[in-house]
Amino acid sequence: MKAMIVTELGEPAERLKLGEAPDPKAGPGQVVVDIRAIGCNFPDMLIVQGKYQVKPPLPFSPGLEVAGVVREVGEGVRQVTPGQRVVALMNWGAYAERAVVEATDVFPMPDFMSFEQGAAIGIVYQTSYCALTHRTKLRAGETLLVHAAAGGVGLAAVQIGKALGARVIATVGSPAKLEVARASGADVCIDYRAEDWVERVKKETGGKGADVIYDPVGGDTFDGSTRVVAFEGRILVVGFASGRWADVATNRILLKNMDVVGVHWGLYRKQAPALIDQWMSQLFAMVGSGKLNPVVSRTFPLADAAQALAFIASRESYGKVVLLP
Repeated sequence: MKAMIVTELGEPAERLKLGEAPDPKAGPGQVVVDIRAIGCNFPDMLIVQGKYQVKPPLPFSPGLEVAGVVREVGEGVRQVTPGQRVVALMNWGAYAERAVVEATDVFPMPDFMSFEQGAAIGIVYQTSYCALTHRTKLRAGETLLVHAAAGGVGLAAVQIGKALGARVIATVGSPAKLEVARASGADVCIDYRAEDWVERVKKETGGKGADVIYDPVGGDTFDGSTRVVAFEGRILVVGFASGRWADVATNRILLKNMDVVGVHWGLYRKQAPALIDQWMSQLFAMVGSGKLNPVVSRTFPLADAAQALAFIASRESYGKVVLLP
């Protein structure tokens, strides 16, 4: 089968090459999936560079999530059958025509969803749903501030926040992304490059601040968030896209009675996999009811995986970027 293979760590443009890989076989408790669409994520770049916490042995294919059709099931697998459309989560190995996946990481996909949508829903919507319904309880009528709101997890947070009945304020980095966030339901959209977002959030909330702040950026953005979080508000620490984690001013945590809440969704795959099943079912139902609409900004052929990752790194993408084998 064809796969994008890394034989030496480094930049994707130099190290990610199309080649031949052995056809996978399903062992006990495993499923082989014929891949129809692959979700690209920022960690895919890091794993090729050798900078990610997961370090697979060389050679390997990167990639964390796919949508496709079950080709083969191993002994003991009952939840899916050959020919069934599925979404699957992986530690690596998605950039290929086929992949072998643990059955516990395979989820039957509703017929109303396309393969591109299936490849776009797994990690980013799971992360945002976990953050807004499990790590904190976002309530109808509350104000949710979402940073990097046109990115993968950010756009998912905007849509989920609206579905939960919140008023959503979105910060983005370009006029084009203002429209992307607005189309996904954001009530207020702020271009942080064109105006002072801290002052704008204060104005939009009448000085009260945001009840919940969703922060996948970190650094200066987190510092600003501590200035605009409401009394008894919650800041969700989702990631550090800025490249810097913040030093928390604990006096602000005290003075506002605020919560700073970590969101490491990946841990639930090991610590509480039943929650992943539950959240996936709830997300599928929300797509079916029209409350969520996974957004794919661009698709690339599998052979152009390095270009797809460069597109993400350029910050020109929004929503998800998807590879098509």
